[in-house]
Amino acid sequence: MALEVRVLCDVRSLPADAAAVDLLARLQLAAHRHGSELRLSGASAALREVIAFCGLAGVLEGEPEEREEPLGIEEERQLDDPAV
Repeated sequence: MALEVRVLCDVRSLPADAAAVDLLARLQLAAHRHGSELRLSGASAALREVIAFCGLAGVLEGEPEEREEPLGIEEERQLDDPAV
């Protein structure tokens, strides 16, 4: 029986940039290779937006704080639709 370990990473002081997302993705990959899972704690809205922009929201999951809504997908529209 394999034991799954969750690693909680406090990212409050991490900047919201591509280098930080790269670091977190590499940590998640290393954790996954060892049968573990990386969970983010304290991620700012800006960092979560950069993670989502990079397409890694499903990979770099965190625990959203109670007062914050999780990131969602914006509705798509046709280019010829008038702006609201």
